[in-house]
Amino acid sequence: MSTDLGRVNLLGADAVGAPGQRRFRLFARSEYATAVVWMEKEYLRTLAQTLDEVLKIVIEGEVLRLEARPGGLPEPSGMPDDFPTLPTYEFHIGQIKLNYDEQDDTFLLLLTPLEIALNEDEQPEVIIREDDAIVFHFLPQDALALANEVNLLMEAGRPTCPYCKAPLGDGPHSCAKQNGHQKIARIELRGSEDEDEEE
Repeated sequence: MSTDLGRVNLLGADAVGAPGQRRFRLFARSEYATAVVWMEKEYLRTLAQTLDEVLKIVIEGEVLRLEARPGGLPEPSGMPDDFPTLPTYEFHIGQIKLNYDEQDDTFLLLLTPLEIALNEDEQPEVIIREDDAIVFHFLPQDALALANEVNLLMEAGRPTCPYCKAPLGDGPHSCAKQNGHQKIARIELRGSEDEDEEE
């Protein structure tokens, strides 16, 4: 049985570590508890995309997205300094379930922990701890803010291939969209320093 944390007054996402080695987490705070949930980048991206899709229905397709500004997009705000270093709940995600209550105009997010344990044969086994799941509620404006924050996090990582969207490193890249026949040796992001040198 899940634990209901009630409506959150803080909901966000951030990443820890250098690009290419980042660990992603969702954080939330309500009147009753705080939570930090670690998850893979694609889990977080999918959550943001799902929120966007539901919001388009809720507000009839008019989802306000962050626009480019002089100097680029703003930096992700990250976890507040006053967030507890030892939250009430902290775990790695096993399952995510998102619901929208049309009557209350509220989103419900159910997060279930994952545990890796050794079985009788000393082999690792994945356990979804459904009894330790948590659920919290948030408003559409919170959902929009979270989706925007996640999108900023995605933009702040390693550059991606313009065709297959896979992250690029320093070495050659075999693009699945091009069936591997063409290789993109390197894509450079030219910054202000490069522009100054060209002048």
